[in-house]
Amino acid sequence: MNGRLFLILGDQLHPDPHPLLTDFDPADDQLLMVEAASESTHVWSHKARTALFLSAMRHRAAAFRQTGQTVTYLALGEHPHTSLGDALSACLAEHEHRAVVMLEAGDWRVQEELDAACQRANIPLLIRPDPHFLCSLDDFNTWAGEKSGLRLEFFYRWQRKRHDILMADGEPVGGQWNFDADNRQSFGKKGPGLTPAPERFAPDAMTREVMTLVEQHFPDHPGQLANFAWPVTPEQARQALDDFIRHRLPEFGRWQDAMWGHEPFLWHSLLSTAMNLKLLDPRTVIAATLAAYQAGNVPLAAAEGFIRQILGWREFVRGIYWRQMPGLAEANQYDHKGALPDWFWTGKTQAACLAAAIGQTLQHGYAHHIQRLMITGNFALIAGLEPRQVADWYLAIYVDAVAWVEEPNTLGMALNAWPGMTSKPYCASGAYIKRMSNHCQTCRYQPEPRIGDKACPFTTFYWDFLLRHEERFARNPRMALAVKNISRFPEEERRAIQLHAEKLRANLDSI
Repeated sequence: MNGRLFLILGDQLHPDPHPLLTDFDPADDQLLMVEAASESTHVWSHKARTALFLSAMRHRAAAFRQTGQTVTYLALGEHPHTSLGDALSACLAEHEHRAVVMLEAGDWRVQEELDAACQRANIPLLIRPDPHFLCSLDDFNTWAGEKSGLRLEFFYRWQRKRHDILMADGEPVGGQWNFDADNRQSFGKKGPGLTPAPERFAPDAMTREVMTLVEQHFPDHPGQLANFAWPVTPEQARQALDDFIRHRLPEFGRWQDAMWGHEPFLWHSLLSTAMNLKLLDPRTVIAATLAAYQAGNVPLAAAEGFIRQILGWREFVRGIYWRQMPGLAEANQYDHKGALPDWFWTGKTQAACLAAAIGQTLQHGYAHHIQRLMITGNFALIAGLEPRQVADWYLAIYVDAVAWVEEPNTLGMALNAWPGMTSKPYCASGAYIKRMSNHCQTCRYQPEPRIGDKACPFTTFYWDFLLRHEERFARNPRMALAVKNISRFPEEERRAIQLHAEKLRANLDSI
């Protein structure tokens, strides 16, 4: 019998020393990496998402080989296996291993698939915790206990204390836990001015080869590769981090929720791709942020706001994902059943904000968190789109999408389909978009009217959403003001809003 089979997945590309291989015996054990077509087809994945994963995987395999490590690498088009499970089954049939060893997968579906393959082969699957994260799944479940509702604020405070980050004598630095009052401003009529261009990485020969392969195997998939410039190695990821800390972090907090036409990146970090592939460790990101703050180069509000995303939100959604799966995948508390409009895949909509957010996503595979939450997510929520269809779109269309982060963000946060992680739905009318962007200036719709041909669909759907769930929201203190507003609407106006919303909903593709 051969030794163990060590399996490294496409989002487990940690720098050396790779944490899975601490007890790897090159004389006896085998290292396996697999490119599987089903990882791009179980949802209709953006070409750039597939290219990013494959390029980063190939660069990681090359780095292993440079250190003398032998890697069994099954490349797309060079093996007959469609899925990871099938590939693993074939390897186990060919070589009699005594166990399969892997880090925790980032996708419940993948973990189940690999577990089933090992069960069929009657070989143990040894799953080890992923030390990339700052909160183990056991620790998260201990913190969560029997709580039915989980809130970031309490988890984040717990994380700050246990890791002693931005703490002084047991209290938060600056005397408060967050500085949102200083953050999340809008640009106003003058706009953002000159924005710092982020560091981008020209595709090398290996990445160009992958891009050609993606076009060959997935020619009808959405998105473009012409703008591909993501980091695909730990060295590039660190360069991207240094660039963000130096040029964009100082202003990040203030403008993190603002939007502006033809400005896809603004002051955002663009680090989620590297972090979710494990090219970049969150401890490195937090240490660099703290160093910049302590050197006086970054204000506390910006440093704290960014650290909250890494230490707080990112770890929080991972814990929720594994705690709530598989039920989370089918969450739909509002019983929404609407089909995803075709323009989610083309960007060809008359609504300027949606066209901008989706258009840049098709170009780059990227949109920042407010575009995801308050443009595409907000629309899907208030228009009543089926959460599973929307969640599959989010998982497919963004280059940084891995199930553990995308599913809770979509189903729990943006769509409020699972009610256990936010105390209110994040819904808004066209007025919010007007305040936080310049999209309304060039849009054929107007944010103020609730009905009529010029009425912004966000505004109509927002009020219709409140009317449809008025009784439910009346019991929610954070929705009380909104419900009080609609209670003042005369009956004829309420009915007119609902009729106009029904008309829009019946013709979503024409919006």
